[in-house]
Amino acid sequence: MILLRRLLGDVLRRQRQRQGRTLREVSSSARVSLGYLSEVERGQKEASSELLSAICDALDVRMSELMREVSDELSLAELARMASASEPVPVRPMLNSVSVTSVAGVPTERVTIKAPTEAVDVVAA
Repeated sequence: MILLRRLLGDVLRRQRQRQGRTLREVSSSARVSLGYLSEVERGQKEASSELLSAICDALDVRMSELMREVSDELSLAELARMASASEPVPVRPMLNSVSVTSVAGVPTERVTIKAPTEAVDVVAA
């Protein structure tokens, strides 16, 4: 069984370690006990959205980035589980990049969106 809390904990730990920070530093910044943060990282505790927000703030990581990485890990775990069960592996649609520089004629920060081709309608201005 794939446990989301374990995948989330693994991603949080990697984020913290990439920054060369200790559990003590992050727990202090997030205002969460060191023991509880350790249990979250080990996948032993389910973190609330409020706690995740505080940890992300302490790590200076957007929650959407954290969740995207967790989603990628979950996809890989599911594929590995299906492959080991000899089930057919579904083919993921090709993702195309679309750059957006304005919305409704208003200039915006350049954003690149990756989505399946059939899911995106692009209208040239």
